[in-house]
Amino acid sequence: MAQHTNYWSCTPFADWVRGTKKLSAGTSEEWDDWTTAAQMKHNFRYWLAEEALGHIQDFVTWPVRKIYDIKYYINNRWVSRTHSLTAHARDIKPGNWQDVGNRFLPCLFNELVDFVEVELAWWHIAWDDEAREKFKSPWYATGWFRWRIWRSPEAGLANLEWQRQLRWKEDEVGKDFKGLGELTQQAVKAQEILDLYTWWTETYRNRPDAHDASGWTEYCEASRIANGGRFSFSSDKTPEMKKMSDKAHKLLQKIEAAYEKEDEVMMIRLIKVRHGLWT
Repeated sequence: MAQHTNYWSCTPFADWVRGTKKLSAGTSEEWDDWTTAAQMKHNFRYWLAEEALGHIQDFVTWPVRKIYDIKYYINNRWVSRTHSLTAHARDIKPGNWQDVGNRFLPCLFNELVDFVEVELAWWHIAWDDEAREKFKSPWYATGWFRWRIWRSPEAGLANLEWQRQLRWKEDEVGKDFKGLGELTQQAVKAQEILDLYTWWTETYRNRPDAHDASGWTEYCEASRIANGGRFSFSSDKTPEMKKMSDKAHKLLQKIEAAYEKEDEVMMIRLIKVRHGLWT
């Protein structure tokens, strides 16, 4: 059974029932100390506020939660399709055959793009009126009517920029924390996500075509002209054409191997940072 957040235990009414004001924030040690103190002061009242109110909340909100469940099922099943990995039509045209091994790169990185431009974009404006105004988010980008169709690369990148500046603070981890002032793990992962996103959307997209960069395209065109408009390896009798062919083919193999290696490295990096892909 799914667990639901007990919001009612965080209200002023719950503080009155409990007889102890709840912390607004604190370290794990501070929460442990508060829980112990609150239970010792009014054990039964603590149970009423923390447990009984939670059960009442679940009972009262059951119809609304069921409507939400239906909405999110429709959203996940047919809109964002969170049960599958999908490739953009720009990378794999619908209806065209693509071997499994060739689907990994576009599917994984297309999902990364959606994560940044849809999920992180939503996160950045969800609770910030100023951000909603700045990025001109429509009414269906947040709240009950959100359907995960609003896309904003700018808002997503702004969220990553905020995340990658996060550092361990004394009021969050205590003054004795060894990494005080250093970047958090969330910040480190945000930087990696930004690097991968930038590689896919800029570096990968602008890589020179291997056939053009190697001279293979030029050779093929020269071969067609030399053979009356028909491309044929066997017809390349002249030393010049043979030399041109060998040079272009050798360079083509080198460039394709370099691209393949780069793709593999970036996919591995994406897999390693996968636990940082959350909102």
